[in-house]
Amino acid sequence: MTGDKARSRQRGGQGRRRLSVDERREELIEAALQLFSTRSPEDVSIDDVAAAAGASRALVYHYFGGKYELYIAALGSAASKLSVLLEPPTEGKPLDRLRVSLQRYFDFVESHAAGYLALLRGGPADRSGEVGEIVDGIRQLLLDRILHSLAVDVPEPTLRITLRAWMAAVETAGLDWLENRDVARADLERLLVDHLVVMLHVAGRHDPGTGALFDRLANEELTPPEPTSR
Repeated sequence: MTGDKARSRQRGGQGRRRLSVDERREELIEAALQLFSTRSPEDVSIDDVAAAAGASRALVYHYFGGKYELYIAALGSAASKLSVLLEPPTEGKPLDRLRVSLQRYFDFVESHAAGYLALLRGGPADRSGEVGEIVDGIRQLLLDRILHSLAVDVPEPTLRITLRAWMAAVETAGLDWLENRDVARADLERLLVDHLVVMLHVAGRHDPGTGALFDRLANEELTPPEPTSR
């Protein structure tokens, strides 16, 4: 009986693919993100992460040193993946480029739900220190991408506040969509673009510069594309 168990463990060990250092580290991060997406870091232990990843407690400590270091690495990994997806489109009208960026954003929301939830829900309430820097960095990156799509270099205060308010709405919509999924993703993306247009229209009543931006966007949307030469 003992020999059978030993042979069984040997076959199991041979069947398990040997992971590289980077692959094992990524596996631990993914397990941590899954846990951090539903529970606060204070409620997640190193043992929880090790069990979820099928690894030993010692291995987690070997790669990350402690739970806080693991949490920072997990959030940093999620932020890096999102930043790659948010590379700005180079072609199309401003709102078309914004639609592409929003689609890529929701690609991340859907494909990396655990990372998205961990970024927005986990961590200290005041988002101080390294955690705050990671989350704020992503939000600043998103703001920069939006401004790039709208062909704006430096926003006036009214425009900046309007865009940040819209970004908060996008984050809330992403969380709600992951929780309920009772609206088609494409419909939600169109709704959010329309939200921004309406917000810019209203903000334009309070700030001439934002009003000029809204008029420019409206004119460009109504302008038919240039015919392609054959």
